[in-house]
Parts: sequence; structure tokens; C-alpha cells
Amino acid sequence: MKKLLPFLAACLVLALSSFIVLRPAAEGYQVGDKAADFKLKNVDGKLVSLADNKAAKGYIVVFTCNTCPYAKAYEQRIIDLNTKYAAQGYPVVAINPNDPAVAPGDSFADMQKRAKDKKYAFPYLQDETQQVARQYGATRTPHLYVLTRQGQDFVVSYIGAIDDNSEDAKLVKTKYLENAMTDIIAGKPASVNSTKAIGCTIKWKRA
Repeated sequence: MKKLLPFLAACLVLALSSFIVLRPAAEGYQVGDKAADFKLKNVDGKLVSLADNKAAKGYIVVFTCNTCPYAKAYEQRIIDLNTKYAAQGYPVVAINPNDPAVAPGDSFADMQKRAKDKKYAFPYLQDETQQVARQYGATRTPHLYVLTRQGQDFVVSYIGAIDDNSEDAKLVKTKYLENAMTDIIAGKPASVNSTKAIGCTIKWKRA
């Protein structure tokens, strides 16, 4: 029995370490987690990763799409967020996780047209395998994640919604994302670091 104890202890450590590593992939990131980098195709055909922009202090990663009414309602606000925060080191990176077989208007060609028509000044990436959306734990469009650079890593600092009114930007009472960014840019943790994302469910690939 004594000879088995070291083996059993090693198995337990391995199991626990595996659980810790796999947790973000299984349940999605939580505030404080390190976000793994990715390489996804932009509408210009080039691959984009978080590491590409050496000057970025962080990113506003938003899972969005062409077809969801909520995503359309928030589109201009997402454009405005990039205009405001890219200059402060936190550009927007938009990712479309929808399966175009389920949502035909979310094909890569449609993404290219949308980005051109709306003059996106930020990457609009296709998550073709949906692996990145699953890793982040995104469930809605739009669903936002603020990442803050810490050394070579990017750490999740805020997750959730842009604000409290998906229907009318003029009637917004609380700007969740902007309030969080005020704290983050000041070098403080966001006072409210998680809110409920409101939007359409991501259109996952059919089994």
C-alpha cells in the first residue's frame, strides 16, 4: 500500500492540473483567467492574433454577427467603442462565431460585405470551427470580453454586455462596458466586472 501512495498522489495532482487547464475550455473564461491567443481569418483574408499588435494594452473582444437583431442594434455602439478606446490602447476585435450553414447571412462573403459597407476600422474575424467561442464561453451575440495585458499575457477583466438597453442607445442608463473601461484604464479592477450578455444565441454547428 505504501508503494502505491506516491503513484496515487501523482495521479491526483495530474487530474487536478488537467481540470484547471481544461476549465476555461469546458465552462468558458472567468474574470482573472488568462486568455489563450488565437489565429482567425479576417475579412481581408489575413490571419489575426492578439500577439500581432505589440502596442495594445488590451482588447475589447466582441462575439457578434451579421444576422442577429441585437448585434445589428449594437453595431454602431461597437464601432463607437473602437473609435473611443483604440486610441487608448484597447481596440475592438470582432469575432463571428455563427455557423453559416445554420445562419446563411453569416457566411464569410457576407461578413466581408458587412465590414465594407459599415467601414469597420477593426478586424472582423471568422471563428469557423467555433473553438474560440467555446473557449471563451461566449453564448450570445453580442458577448463582450475585455482583455488587459499583463506582461506577455492577456487577462480577462470584464465579461458581459455593453449597456442596459439593447433597443435604443439614447435610452441607456448604465454603460457597463464604458464604466468598466474607466476603471481598467485607471489601473483598477472594474467595479462591476461581469454582467449578463443580452442577444441571440450563437448558432452552433449541427451535430
